[in-house]
Amino acid sequence: MATIDNLPPLRDVIETHELAAKKSLGQNFLLDLNLTSKIARYAGDLSGCDILEIGPGPGGLTRGLLAEGARKVLAVEKDSRCITALAEVQAAYPGKLDVINADALEIDVSKHLQAPVRIVANLPYNVGTELLVRWLTPDVWPPFWESLTLMFQKEVAERITAAPGSKTYGRLGILAQWRCQCQTVMTLPPEAFSPPPKIHSAVVHLKRREEPLFPADPKVLNRVVAQAFNQRRKMLRSALKNFVPDMEDHIVAAGLKPTDRAEQVDIEGFCALARQIAPHMR
Repeated sequence: MATIDNLPPLRDVIETHELAAKKSLGQNFLLDLNLTSKIARYAGDLSGCDILEIGPGPGGLTRGLLAEGARKVLAVEKDSRCITALAEVQAAYPGKLDVINADALEIDVSKHLQAPVRIVANLPYNVGTELLVRWLTPDVWPPFWESLTLMFQKEVAERITAAPGSKTYGRLGILAQWRCQCQTVMTLPPEAFSPPPKIHSAVVHLKRREEPLFPADPKVLNRVVAQAFNQRRKMLRSALKNFVPDMEDHIVAAGLKPTDRAEQVDIEGFCALARQIAPHMR
């Protein structure tokens, strides 16, 4: 497949609109439209879905999503330079693409979308983790989205899918697997991007669970695991000693050992600990 639409190649779009990637915005543009279409297909059948895309840049993944039949794409782009390039995509797909020139960390996009919603994005490196944590920890579950198909640095993808006891197991893996089924579906080398990053990238597909694996307050769980993994290899009683009063007693009441290390505790154990200490948090 030489092209997916009648629009210019992405290299030409970048040159025409002078869209040199900005390191300050965490930009690395994926230029191969065959790859962007492949990523779109990993999100499943898009024909009846609204798609949220963060950081579309020159519109490579946007075009892949639209070519794969998305009902509508809502693209949130902070870089105002990209808006004219995205306007050309809007013209090629009338009524299918809405663009918001804003910081994704500062707006509520849910009111612009109609269910079912899927989030598909080559996330800017500097905000990807924070966005993922926000999407995983709303107070009300299930959330406004059905699935997340997201590109990260490969090491971040490994943390999302990590099992207890592994070197990459930590906060992201616990929060993601607690509420989603997670799978790495694709890896990409640096040369697939412009400019090439120094690391490999990977696409992770997260399908929401209708109910989390175990009950817990998401904000409490997030704070507990963040603190527990702040200094890896420390025992729980040391890592969490000032979290709430009588922390060691709460660890025991949750069925854990004060001498356990965070990487030894599974999701069920951390959820039990979050439930135990929630009433004692200020």
